[in-house]
Amino acid sequence: MSLNSKALWQDAIRHATDLRHQLHQSPELGWQERSTAQLIRQELDRLGIEWRPCADTGTVATLASSAEGEHIALRADIDALPIVERSGVAWASQHEGCMHACGHDGHTATLLATAAWLKACETELKGPVTLLFQPAEEGGHGAQKMIQGGALDGVDVVFGWHNWPAIPLGKAVCPDGSVMAGNGTFHIEVQGLGGHASQPELCRDPVLAAAAITVNLQQLVSRRVAPQKAVVVSVTSIDAASGETIIPDRAKLAGSIRLADTRMRDEVETLISDIAEKTAASYGVSAEVVHYPRYGATVNHPAAAERYREVLQQDLGDGWMDDNTHIPIMASEDFSYYLDTVPGAFALIGSGEDNSENPPCHSPHYDFNDALIERVCTAYLRLVGAPLPT
Repeated sequence: MSLNSKALWQDAIRHATDLRHQLHQSPELGWQERSTAQLIRQELDRLGIEWRPCADTGTVATLASSAEGEHIALRADIDALPIVERSGVAWASQHEGCMHACGHDGHTATLLATAAWLKACETELKGPVTLLFQPAEEGGHGAQKMIQGGALDGVDVVFGWHNWPAIPLGKAVCPDGSVMAGNGTFHIEVQGLGGHASQPELCRDPVLAAAAITVNLQQLVSRRVAPQKAVVVSVTSIDAASGETIIPDRAKLAGSIRLADTRMRDEVETLISDIAEKTAASYGVSAEVVHYPRYGATVNHPAAAERYREVLQQDLGDGWMDDNTHIPIMASEDFSYYLDTVPGAFALIGSGEDNSENPPCHSPHYDFNDALIERVCTAYLRLVGAPLPT
């Protein structure tokens, strides 16, 4: 079928939308995406695109491998989240307790639609195009494993995206520098001396100390870190289970940090430990803090980001940039690993509809906006210099 026919394009988008719904019904957690990987590989086989497994459930496919121009990589993440779905859509998850609550089903379907069109015009591509179907983005460091598996070998520049319900449909952001924050988690164990609730003076109360640590950590950003530096510290869990008349021996806290500049991680972790330990000491108990670094900040390379912005303007028109979104957003992405390895850029592309609630990512009520499949597929085609449907 000739490339000047809309039929091939419309078929690719329609088929990708059907695949998206199929993927949504069968979500799989990070490093468990075996059925998802099988579906992706079957589609690539159907299209006649060469692929190889990478990082177990990941897949790397390449088109125009012998072309001499710039080698571009495009990425989609494929994993789901441990959430009970409450979206009410006809294609809701059939796997209880697991849900595509972040739109990775849509990211995957979009890259498969891109693959279909690129295969049809493969002989017209000026350089190789690698498609990265990556597992375990949700905290599993899947991008790191893909890179270790050679996914970026020979790649000159890499592009990625994430749908974002808080940004209106037709808008996007793609700045130079940080677009998403780095992150980490921490656990604090407060060791005290338990006893009878009627005799607190004979105890060393870890619950009271844990409450004080929580309050004091919330002042870290406002009093120990300059306001010009984007940092979030959140205590998200306190566990001191006990009986109503029993002061326990210990309490456990857990939390998360977010940083626009990954280089601040050591400073923030040191402050958390210092505040927790000294607060605990003031209550006659002790605190042990363990830090778990996760992802670095997702930092766009200026030349690649400018190229991406030009494409977004072509696709979305003047006024495409969302000025109401504060950058970087404080969520995190393991696309940071790719950008630490080769030049590239990452965009947040709006999926929010007017006059609707637009549940955020990671909400049990969320569903990917299918209108993005065609829009982002077109952007990907422009990024690699492929002919567009006419």
